[in-house]
Amino acid sequence: MKEYIEERAIEIANYIIEEKATVRQAAKKFGVSKSTIHKDVTERLLQINPSLAGEARKVLDMNKSERHIRGGLATREKYLHQH
Repeated sequence: MKEYIEERAIEIANYIIEEKATVRQAAKKFGVSKSTIHKDVTERLLQINPSLAGEARKVLDMNKSERHIRGGLATREKYLHQH
């Protein structure tokens, strides 16, 4: 694996952990696709630093379990401003 990819995967994981960021937020910050973020954190990082990968995974799992709530709030906000 190329060194810059390893560094990016570590940076992304640290960002996700520190900011409790979603995959979408991380993708926007690092200028890569959501697929790349996901692959970096779930696959590549496991080979580089398994404990960091586990920490990032916890944040991503928490975000995934809460996303239906966030989506509902966004929809509510949208319709409150329309009327």
